[in-house]
Amino acid sequence: MNFLDFFTRLLAATLAMGTSLTYATLGEVYTEKTGILNLGMEGTMLMGALAGFATAYNTGNLLVALFVAMLVGATLSLIHAFLCITMRANQVVAGLAITMFGTGLANF
Repeated sequence: MNFLDFFTRLLAATLAMGTSLTYATLGEVYTEKTGILNLGMEGTMLMGALAGFATAYNTGNLLVALFVAMLVGATLSLIHAFLCITMRANQVVAGLAITMFGTGLANF
């Protein structure tokens, strides 16, 4: 395997695996334009993926799994919005708490 072949495969794998992070980054850009800093985006994605996988595994229905994953992601986003806007919590602390919670539960 020469360097060019390795670099081509690495670039292809990076583009394939980075697509979901690109969508999350695009959503975060729109969120930051409103003045909210959401550092819990990764935890929200991980919790949605975990809920979607568990639902698909237990029910075998991908449409229900997709709906449950979206519901979990929206719920965590609403929790972050409630903490930051209504309760006036620090946005960095609330976002990092959601990230740590999501990462820890997904790795468990």
